[in-house]
Amino acid sequence: MSEHRYDLDDLLTLMAVLRDERLGCPWDLEQDWDSIVPHTLEEAYEVADVIERRAFDELPGELGDLLFQVVYYCQFAAEEERFDFHDVVHILTAKMLRRHPHVFPDGTLATRRTDATAAEVATSQVHGRWESLKAEERAERAATSVLDDVPRTLPALSRAAKLSKRAARVGFDWPDARGVIAKIREELDEVEQALAAEDREQAGEEVGDLLFAVVNLARTLNSDPEQRLRATNTKFERRFRYVETSLIEEGTFGEASLDEMEYHWQRAKGTESNC
Repeated sequence: MSEHRYDLDDLLTLMAVLRDERLGCPWDLEQDWDSIVPHTLEEAYEVADVIERRAFDELPGELGDLLFQVVYYCQFAAEEERFDFHDVVHILTAKMLRRHPHVFPDGTLATRRTDATAAEVATSQVHGRWESLKAEERAERAATSVLDDVPRTLPALSRAAKLSKRAARVGFDWPDARGVIAKIREELDEVEQALAAEDREQAGEEVGDLLFAVVNLARTLNSDPEQRLRATNTKFERRFRYVETSLIEEGTFGEASLDEMEYHWQRAKGTESNC
């Protein structure tokens, strides 16, 4: 006898029961729009983590946790008679149909292309159309700036990348990566000037400008800064753990000089390059 497989309707029913005032879960009943946001961010990062680790056996569970956040918000909205999960699905599908005219010429699933035309459309053309359609949607929402709908709650690196990308679309950008590198050097000089003046507050502000310039360099190289920094964090952790283990084996952990730690750091790098 095969195991029963739950579907989306079962998940929506489960959420409704959890939020039932008489039969539901006390913890779930205490939740609201704001209390769930930190969980949503955490679940999104956990999805990114398992993908970057290529731990695909963990991915269904993590995607389920992320989907559950969406179901939560839809339940709150349904209780307040704002919208429900089916409205979200409808709006999303309609938007994707509208943004893919090279696949759905008339904006409906029934009129999807049956020839090879869609595959022959260049990626650059698709991206251009996508951005044009998004710009039209922003105009319909009476946006007053190309920066209007960049969420303030994004991680700072990701938001910096989005802000600079939006500005670049209307021509506020360097012609190539060399211009960004020059800006990075300029910002680093300003950090050094502030430190020379013993103005730590100003130095801190200049470091922020330096980080923003580095994010622009990542964008210019078509590299996601948040993803790159996560990868570097992982690399640093791996190498530093090697340093720790080496010093513990030598009996000098906590007492080693910087030169000694640097020696083991270089060994860690060498070990990786020989793999």
